[in-house]
Amino acid sequence: MNLYVRYFDHETLARSVGEAMAFLETIREIKTDASVAGRIASFWESNNAYPFRLKVSYNNYVLFLKTDAKSLDEFKHMEQMRREQRVERPAFIQPERKRSAADVLNEEREGWYEASLMFKRVVLIRDTNKFQYKDTRFRVRLKAHSGMDCYNRIVNHLRNRQDVDSRSQFPSAKSANFEFKFIEGDNSQHKVEDNEEVSAAASLLSMKSETLDNINPVPAELNDFSVPEAAFGSKDDVKQNTDE
Repeated sequence: MNLYVRYFDHETLARSVGEAMAFLETIREIKTDASVAGRIASFWESNNAYPFRLKVSYNNYVLFLKTDAKSLDEFKHMEQMRREQRVERPAFIQPERKRSAADVLNEEREGWYEASLMFKRVVLIRDTNKFQYKDTRFRVRLKAHSGMDCYNRIVNHLRNRQDVDSRSQFPSAKSANFEFKFIEGDNSQHKVEDNEEVSAAASLLSMKSETLDNINPVPAELNDFSVPEAAFGSKDDVKQNTDE
């Protein structure tokens, strides 16, 4: 191992601490003494592979580099090859950022969604005539532009229902209590045409005594909410199911 030593335009390849000190003594502004020799020797004998800088003045330093080069020309050739390899090395590719909950919610995909929202519904306890919060799951199939649009339409729908107390509490769209799944785009087989009539079975199973066009039939035991005459704005935009 040898030392490459440089101070501005002055440079050499030293094979010992003595050669390095002899080089420094040729430069007038560098003061050499036993402490300088000791510091160079410590760097030489250490396992430190990083450059060592010997301070000369406020912002001037002598640079020392450990190298396996046998001559100054060989050292310069090796450094030139390293610089060329750095230039040829492909640029660092930024890894793809993991999608956040907000990214997933705001992704624009117009079409049919299946969604589930667990919210704190205020219900009356008939025995005590008092109210309490009860976890209630609302499940629905509807048309939306994104997961966030899906969430907003569901919450707005529930807030406007006569059978949902205004004191009921709704979770954040980013919480685990809201789930949604994109089914298909507007050309999906799930879409019901505007002029399609609701079947008698759908009316009995999903709507109780009220009417709403284009409701997807669901098991009666999974539905405890009556459906208002207007939901989600458009009559072909919702197919719903609620349970507790």
